[in-house]
Amino acid sequence: MDKQPEKTWIELDEFVAVSKLPKERVLALIQDKSIDSKHDTERIWVDLHSAAQILAKRGSSKSLVAAKAGYPTLLENTPTDPAYVEKTINTILNLHDKVVGAKDETIAAYKNENTLLKEALISMQEIYDEDKKTIALLQEELDRVREEVEFMKRKYRLMWGKVTDMGGLK
Repeated sequence: MDKQPEKTWIELDEFVAVSKLPKERVLALIQDKSIDSKHDTERIWVDLHSAAQILAKRGSSKSLVAAKAGYPTLLENTPTDPAYVEKTINTILNLHDKVVGAKDETIAAYKNENTLLKEALISMQEIYDEDKKTIALLQEELDRVREEVEFMKRKYRLMWGKVTDMGGLK
């Protein structure tokens, strides 16, 4: 028995853009259950493997690539054997899976970087708060020292004033 490959889901609009098929035709294939699909509240998802098989069986190589006449096709000078087309589509699907995997790795790297930056920011905020407290404490200390210096100046002025008065009595 053939082992069924793992289903690879792609959004309907993305599949239509990649396959260059009219959306109505893809919806008709979904409707008659030729292409596996699943639906959520917002989107329709298409199984790439079943879509590749049905397209390889039903379409010619030109209809797989170009939806409008007059456009050059990628498969113009290649064999139209369905096995070749399926192999090509499977290769494209594998590349797509690798791109999705790389995208997931990139997202994970960004999340790690954001976590690191968040922790650094929190650490800097803590240091800033500690420095703020230290500055307030030093400001209080400076104010006390200024008061003490003013007191000493007044004390010495009074003292020197008395000493100069005594020197005038001689």
